[in-house]
Amino acid sequence: VQLQASGGGLVQTGGSLRLSCVASGSLLSLYTMGWYRRAPGKTLELVATIADASSTTYGDSMKGRFTISRDNAKNTVYLQMNSLQPEDTAVYYCKAVRISRGFEVWGQGTLVTVSS
Repeated sequence: VQLQASGGGLVQTGGSLRLSCVASGSLLSLYTMGWYRRAPGKTLELVATIADASSTTYGDSMKGRFTISRDNAKNTVYLQMNSLQPEDTAVYYCKAVRISRGFEVWGQGTLVTVSS
């Protein structure tokens, strides 16, 4: 599977963005999907994961503001980000994990910049 992330950009504090991650080469439904981010000078941080439509997890600072979803028919996972803050500025990466086969694939990052 290959992953292509998009949707990043510059937004003002309090604004919203929706990131997309399109999978190719395999069925998205086979994978647990996740979004992670790396802010300048910081380590990689979990943003959200989704195993199926009802099984999601979020990083503590994202709860209530971010929503992860997936559309297996479109082979796409989304990250809706609301009430963005300057501390959300980071490169966001999507990841696909096929637990049954024990491997994972990362997409390229998409930069989100939140101006104050």
